[in-house]
Amino acid sequence: MMRLFVGLALPQSLKDRLAPLMAGLPGARWVPPENLHLTLRFVGEVDEREAALLDEALITIERSPFELQVAGCGIFAQRRGPEAVWIGVLSTPPLVDLQAAVERAAVRAGLAPEEKRFRPHITLARLKDVPQPRLQAFVAGHNLFKDTVRIEEFTLFSSKLGGGDPIYVEEAVYPLIAA
Repeated sequence: MMRLFVGLALPQSLKDRLAPLMAGLPGARWVPPENLHLTLRFVGEVDEREAALLDEALITIERSPFELQVAGCGIFAQRRGPEAVWIGVLSTPPLVDLQAAVERAAVRAGLAPEEKRFRPHITLARLKDVPQPRLQAFVAGHNLFKDTVRIEEFTLFSSKLGGGDPIYVEEAVYPLIAA
């Protein structure tokens, strides 16, 4: 069995700009900079046959490269309180179109349709018992963050869980080729 997701590996230039933001928040478990990504579709546990079917479906996606517009900072919260802090990604037509194509490919490969609405973001940290004033100050202090990077491929990642941070492995990379 493999734990998979489809996402955008971020260019090193963006990771380098995000890395300095990842400090100064007690109770935050920061994502290692090498793990920063944008998830297009979480897949979960699949066997080798299901992974091969997904790969075959993803190969058929033909889209052009596009500019990924990164802007803003926020939190995801549940009843228990804040769970994650993120950097926002604008829902531009090329990004939304690529995500929809990935979703259709996943369904064609036999996966159940995703029930959650696509909310593009880059998770910076998972939160536990973060002092509310510090969290509010962090979000306010980084809410004007902006960057634009060119996306020329998307990736099928495996995620290996263990005692520490997950290890993400690029299983397949699908180029975006200008039409």
